[in-house]
Order: sequence, then C-alpha cells, then structure tokens
Amino acid sequence: MTTVLPPPIGSPADTEHTFSRGGRELPLQVHEIGGVTDHGHLLVFGRPAENCLVRIHSRCLYGESLRSDDCDCGPELDKSLDMIQGAGAGVLVYLEQEGRGLGLLAKARGYRHSEQCGTDTFTSYEALGYPADARSYTGAAQSLYKLLVTLGIGRIQLLTNNPAKAAAVTGTGLTVTVVPLRTTALSERASDYLDAKRRHRHHWIPTDDAPWAPDLA
Repeated sequence: MTTVLPPPIGSPADTEHTFSRGGRELPLQVHEIGGVTDHGHLLVFGRPAENCLVRIHSRCLYGESLRSDDCDCGPELDKSLDMIQGAGAGVLVYLEQEGRGLGLLAKARGYRHSEQCGTDTFTSYEALGYPADARSYTGAAQSLYKLLVTLGIGRIQLLTNNPAKAAAVTGTGLTVTVVPLRTTALSERASDYLDAKRRHRHHWIPTDDAPWAPDLA
C-alpha cells in the first residue's frame, strides 16, 4: 500500500481549504506575515492572476465583529470580499493593527476623549500622547510582493482609499491601480470619521463630487 505523505508544514498547500461565504465557495490559502507592526496574514482566494484584486485591511473589532455603526471598517471589508468573490480570485492582506496600530485600549481612550471634547479620534489620539496613526504597511507590502512574484503577477488592483497603503505597495515595484471603496456611512459619527480621514490622512474617499481616486499605474 502506498503511503501518501502530507505536504511539509509551512508550504502553501498545507493551509488550502474551501472557504464558503454568502452561498459561494472558493479555495483559500493562508500565508503568515512576520514583523512587529505588520503582523498578520495573506489570504489568497481562488487562483489570482495578473491585475487581480487586493485589499490591505487593518483589524477592527468594533466594526467587523461587534458591527458598530461608528466606522466604515466593517462595510469596507464586506465590500472587498464581495468584489473578490465576484471576481473569483484575489488577495486579502489582514493586519493585526487594531486602533490604527495602537491597540484596543488606546482606541477606547480615543473614543472617550472624543465624546468628552467633541474632537475627532485623530485629534484625540494626539491629545492623549499617541500618534494619530501608528501603522506601517511596509512589511505587508513586501510580503505581498514576494507572494505575487511567485504567482507571476506584477500588476494589481488595490481596493483602498488610503494613499499610505498605495505608496507602500507601489514602493515594492508592483504596478498599482487604485480602486476606491465607496460605502454608505451607517451613522453621523461614521460620516464625521470619513471626513476626518480626508482632512487628517488625505484619504481618497469617493464622494458625488470626486468619485474616483488617482490611478498610480
């Protein structure tokens, strides 16, 4: 009898399984990203090819798991996954960067300060002695580049409104076309947060007057 050995631990094949969402199925592989601030995973859906969809996403417990109406994180992740599933393939770069890289406690303190002082959370973070945004996307972008090179991919469509993410990925040598994510604000606070992203971090959040982000290709 022939013994079938499992693939070596750490090879892409040892994580591949079928992922089901919304009644649709895709093969999914999971790759780990190293690094302190960029720790997370690359989730490869289907069989990505040239010009595939890629989403870089930071963890948000409130928006994703608790379904808070106060930010756009949950709707952005949902829309990105819908688009990847619709295309039949793509990559989700999921980073453990809760609270813009400062963690859940800092996030809660920022919310509290905002409620007490009437400021946005970027201003509140700085008033509390934190950086407005402590995240880095360098390690994630480098890990993404290494993965895509092995797949023969040099051009991607990046699902983002964040110029810092686009700059990090473009810096690896990949050709990037930015695809803005337009979502509906679920509350007045969420609408205010989108405005704060535009003012403080220069996000390319689509509006009726400016529906598209710049093409970095």
